[in-house]
Amino acid sequence: MIMLTPSFGVFQCAEELFLREQACRIQLKEFARKNAANALSMANMVMGMISILCSLEGHWYAACWLVLIGYLLDLADGAVARQLDACSALGAKLDDFADFTTFGIATALLLRTGSLMDNVLCMCYVLSVFTRLCFFSSGIPFMYQGLPCPYASAILACTSLLSGGNMLVLRVTAVAMIFFMVNQGFYPHDRVLESQAWKKAVYAGGVAMVFCSSFPPACIYYLLWSVSYILFPTTLWSCKM
Repeated sequence: MIMLTPSFGVFQCAEELFLREQACRIQLKEFARKNAANALSMANMVMGMISILCSLEGHWYAACWLVLIGYLLDLADGAVARQLDACSALGAKLDDFADFTTFGIATALLLRTGSLMDNVLCMCYVLSVFTRLCFFSSGIPFMYQGLPCPYASAILACTSLLSGGNMLVLRVTAVAMIFFMVNQGFYPHDRVLESQAWKKAVYAGGVAMVFCSSFPPACIYYLLWSVSYILFPTTLWSCKM
């Protein structure tokens, strides 16, 4: 008969505990891999919701910068999902919800005043973002149909910051952005973090500008970035290497 000594029992328990902890670590890593991009989309949505609250409280400067932070997060979530091979139907829906919150509702509230016409413009902007997200699918690889709403929102937020919230300038800009989003023109996929090194440097510069947000001209960086996407979409921003 084989007798199990106390020391053998302790060793067996320690081994089981080690294997259990190792399995737990593997599960946590897999969970993090699958949900890293979703976490960025959620962060984008949170930025949009906080921006909405800031707009309602009259803190338009903070509301604009929160939209711009959402712009950076939106560019990152798709890249992270593809890099980690974690693309999913849930992630795509979550990304659309985040985009609608930040680049639809939160951005439209930058146009809100007590005027009926301005409020109608807000609703038109939200509807144009909704239309762009739901119905515009080019069917062409590496191409969008209609200006992606993050770029329209970045331009509107930067215009608000640079003009001091001048409503005349914002109205003209909003109408132009609505036109670009719904005119069904073609724009290349902007995989900034998966393309040439200089595009990654542009993104890094955008992150740096967030820390310079107290310096008013910092938003000019985002304005030039977004306008260049409209003016030179294929020449500069095509995702093909």
